Amino acid sequence: MLAKIRTLYLGYAVVFEKLAERSLNLMGWEIDNHCPLELDQYVMIAAPHTSNWDALYARLGLKALGVNVRLTIKDSYMKLPFGPFVRAMGGIGIDRRPKAPGEARPSMVQLMTDLFKNHPKLVMLVTPEATRARQEQWKTGFYHVALNAGVPIALAYMDYAKKKTGVGKIVHPTGDFEKDMAEIMAFYAQVQAKFPESFSVDTRYYSE
Repeated sequence: MLAKIRTLYLGYAVVFEKLAERSLNLMGWEIDNHCPLELDQYVMIAAPHTSNWDALYARLGLKALGVNVRLTIKDSYMKLPFGPFVRAMGGIGIDRRPKAPGEARPSMVQLMTDLFKNHPKLVMLVTPEATRARQEQWKTGFYHVALNAGVPIALAYMDYAKKKTGVGKIVHPTGDFEKDMAEIMAFYAQVQAKFPESFSVDTRYYSE
């Protein structure tokens, strides 16, 4: 019985992937896939984020690639009435409450790192700009999560000039923070946002 359910699930997954790819193609978009199939765990960052349309193209692109991303969210949202919907959207709960009275709250980086220990297959999506407004300094916790968990960073993007979306590059953190961040920023510096005036790479690690 379980084998039949799994077969049906895989069949539906393939259908949805093809539908997502077809939808993007009909809108004139191309899929970019530089994500090795053998990777079971990685941190994925997505940029630019200047429009609500970004989420649509990114979702379709990732679905076409067969990538099931997870997003961290406050643990309380995993309960009823929101829990089932949040889980369906890929939500994974984070509880920052101290484990014992008097203890400090664990950091987000540590909790997100621990998720990779408990989930053999995990693609964690992070949007380091954190807002659609122009940000010249990105949140860099994603890098430390990837480094501490020993997983690579996938660079997902939406390029409105080339009409391409997907995963353009895989970066393996070396521990040389500034060098690795410069490599990441150099990639995104070549990507055009829907509203270019609202997008900036992190100027601490890259300049034209």
